[in-house]
Amino acid sequence: MDRESVLCGRTVLLGVSGGIAAYKAVELVRLLQKQDAHVRVVMTQAATKFVGPLTFEAVSGEPVYHDMWKPVDEGSIQHIAWAKEADCVVIAPATANTIAKLAHGIADNALSTLMLAINCPMLLCPSMNAAMLAHPATHANLRTLAERPGVHIMASGEGYLACGDLGSGRLPEPPDILDRVAWLLTEKDFAGLRVLVTAGPTQEKIDPVRFVSNPSSGRMGFAVARAAEHRGADVTLITGPVSLPDPLNVRVLRVESAEQMARAVFDHFPQSDVVVKSAAVSDYRPVEVCGQKIKGSRSQLSLTLAPNPDILAQLGRDKKDRVLVGFAAETEKLCEHACEKLEKKNLDMIVANLIGAPGSGFAAATNQATLFLRGGREEKLALMSKDELAHVILDRVLTFLPEEKAAGRTE
Repeated sequence: MDRESVLCGRTVLLGVSGGIAAYKAVELVRLLQKQDAHVRVVMTQAATKFVGPLTFEAVSGEPVYHDMWKPVDEGSIQHIAWAKEADCVVIAPATANTIAKLAHGIADNALSTLMLAINCPMLLCPSMNAAMLAHPATHANLRTLAERPGVHIMASGEGYLACGDLGSGRLPEPPDILDRVAWLLTEKDFAGLRVLVTAGPTQEKIDPVRFVSNPSSGRMGFAVARAAEHRGADVTLITGPVSLPDPLNVRVLRVESAEQMARAVFDHFPQSDVVVKSAAVSDYRPVEVCGQKIKGSRSQLSLTLAPNPDILAQLGRDKKDRVLVGFAAETEKLCEHACEKLEKKNLDMIVANLIGAPGSGFAAATNQATLFLRGGREEKLALMSKDELAHVILDRVLTFLPEEKAAGRTE
């Protein structure tokens, strides 16, 4: 089965106020549209000095509302009609001036007037000079807004600002804003649950410059961690060496070897309700690690390998009422090998796929998996993005949770 993006078909109202970062809002429109969201843009007059309304109209395919006295739809009161139809509101950039107006209920332009009619979740993305952001008035206004139900405020980024200053006040990057919009609109059916996820490969050193590893990119595990956080879980992600950025609002521990991963997993396992172990842990490690680089003499080199700890098997022995999910990447006999692993390691579910299938497996953004569930159930899924697959996996996890934990309660 396919699982649509949480943004599919949702109406997102994007407010753009007058800051130099307004140009980044154009990229945000594109990102929202790629998730099949319906995007409407409302601008302050100051914002139109930085990016013209025609730019947003061309990108969004929708008229832009920026003049209270010139409604874009005939026969409607624009700020009321758009407010009623919005599923959520994002203001990016949110300048000090706009933040002050929202905090005090001032309605003197298209954006601030529309905001008084909003009755849906709102995400504010402050962007301004560092001194303006640090001003007591701005702090007070942000505190006022943060106390209102349904209002969420992203932390500003740090770095060089348009004025040349170095500090806080940069608009959060559009992909991060997109992530928070998805979080805002996702049902919190994992609230109160503690989810432990492993991801990526491990590296077993041969010498200071060489190691034994595998091509796992970590994308699947990171997608599961991100999806669980969107759904309200307290998430810990333990990952081997990957180039992916940390998911927002997720506790991330980075390790290298299988032994390091084992220690980290066993440390956090007792506090977990759900464990999704997608890491591709090396089964073996060199018995001896050379302290210096082995010189390439072009003669044969023999390595003696010792087995690494079987983390998943140990978790299966200790799982009690926890939900335990494993992964299997196979080259043949998918059903036979996956079912054997499911039984042998006492799993609730195993996510299996064949390596080498088009668009599936290591490093790909998509995957075509078959779910094997405790009790003999089997579910073959269509090719889908790893983000979509992550939510399907979590949907199935919910069916295994004890009743009191499924209700969002933990001891």
